[in-house]
Amino acid sequence: MVARVTALLYDIHGNLPALEAVLEDVAGEGEERFLLGGDYALFGAWPKETVVLLRELDAVWLRGNGERWTAEPDDAPEAVQGAIGGCREMLGEELVSDLAALPESYSEGDTLFCHASPQSDVRSFLPEPADDEEELLDGVQAGRLVFGHTHLPFARRAGGGIELINPGSVGMPFDGDPRAAWARLREDGAVEHRRVSYDQAASAAAVRRALGEAGEVTARRLERAVADVE
Repeated sequence: MVARVTALLYDIHGNLPALEAVLEDVAGEGEERFLLGGDYALFGAWPKETVVLLRELDAVWLRGNGERWTAEPDDAPEAVQGAIGGCREMLGEELVSDLAALPESYSEGDTLFCHASPQSDVRSFLPEPADDEEELLDGVQAGRLVFGHTHLPFARRAGGGIELINPGSVGMPFDGDPRAAWARLREDGAVEHRRVSYDQAASAAAVRRALGEAGEVTARRLERAVADVE
């Protein structure tokens, strides 16, 4: 019998030390099976090493916009082209193609998992309802939707009663708390958000060394744990 998904890891972004810290915490909780929600490599200093480590896990993998952009740079904003070029070079053609071919969603029981939303890998949900939420949930039959992309951990009910769960970002939190974020699905069905300390300053310095000017925004985001940096 296949173990159910119990550990939710999203938005790792090539931050190997953050991932290692989370996996140590996961092991302490006795979790068995992972749901990996996309954006594994892009923007980080250790894209290939991160993917290699993730491949050791018993996991369901989903594709995020990071995987799509890395394979198809023309789809991505101009501002991230330098980071994409560095990531492609460090990953290699085979890994870039493998990651781009991952599925966009996965269902288990009454839970639907995706990267950002069922409608898009770049449009997602926020801690407070937005005007497009009904559109993003159109056609969803599941009682629980798990997603990432915004790097903001939260759980709430949407209109119609659908439970929205964002586990937060392992590698680049945007909620002002620089600790790595993940979530576990408990036996009783509850979701537990967890935070793990790691040396984010060292990860920021590594991004600057690996990507140069193209990594400066990422480095500052790691240091400040916010999306908008000067």
